[in-house]
Amino acid sequence: MEPFRIHILGCGSALPTLRHNASCQIVEIRGKMFMIDCGEGTQIQVRRSKVHFSKIQGVFISHLHGDHCFGLLGMISTFGMTGRTAPLHVYAPSAFKEYFLQSLKLFCDSLEYDVAFHSIDADRSEIIYEDRSLTVETIPLEHRIPCCGFLFREKQYMPHIRREMIDFYNIPVSQINNIKMGASWVTEDGKKISNDKLTFPAEPPRSYAYCSDTRFIDTLYKKVERVTVLYHESTYADDFQERAKLYFHSTAREAAMVAKKAKAGKLLLGHYSARYTNEEILLSQAQSIFPNSSLTNEGMVIDI
Repeated sequence: MEPFRIHILGCGSALPTLRHNASCQIVEIRGKMFMIDCGEGTQIQVRRSKVHFSKIQGVFISHLHGDHCFGLLGMISTFGMTGRTAPLHVYAPSAFKEYFLQSLKLFCDSLEYDVAFHSIDADRSEIIYEDRSLTVETIPLEHRIPCCGFLFREKQYMPHIRREMIDFYNIPVSQINNIKMGASWVTEDGKKISNDKLTFPAEPPRSYAYCSDTRFIDTLYKKVERVTVLYHESTYADDFQERAKLYFHSTAREAAMVAKKAKAGKLLLGHYSARYTNEEILLSQAQSIFPNSSLTNEGMVIDI
């Protein structure tokens, strides 16, 4: 199967610490690289990750709190100094557009590559990116300002050819694509060979849902049902549940409840409050609800 990986560059929350960087991830899927959120210090984390700057083709910003976007302009400037020529696509809430374009003009007016801004409506679920192999869809969330998550979903692979059957019936190579598209084969003596005898199903498509800052939403599971891997913010443990409600964040236990109801394959925890010097309490509370829960940490690479 083609690579589908999540590179964790930052999993802390708003207050900078020596333990964690601000929110940032890179989704690597079928040879493409997409960044989700771009907190302060992101470009240093990209260097540490060994992902080449030129490979990142798009940046998705979940909302306009600094720990999710303060690193963007600095990174764009650095891209220019490293000789980037490929366009960079930025997907962010529409309220960011005027400030972003003015800042580009002020700080990055001599770039030798194009930066394309795409406004998104954080209150709607819609496909904002699509190519031949995947889609990216917004997931409306509930935070103190408009905020959305992102659902990366592979498109279904074409079925695999049964090589021995192709050889047995002397089917020309020129017909293989037609057979992958569902065609049957008729032999010289008029016998029809059904498509299911010539192919076998491809692996089921994989998916990754990134749920940024949000309070617990009891219907969120419907948007991420049966997702292969779910990242859900888990800022607090149970002892700060009231604080989570006040600031529109979630506890690790609430994140696990979403994963359980969604029948997700795996849950990743992150966006930890700076008050925790050890996140094991968050992991323990999540695993009591959804056993296949894991803590994220800078430098981790998760294969989907």
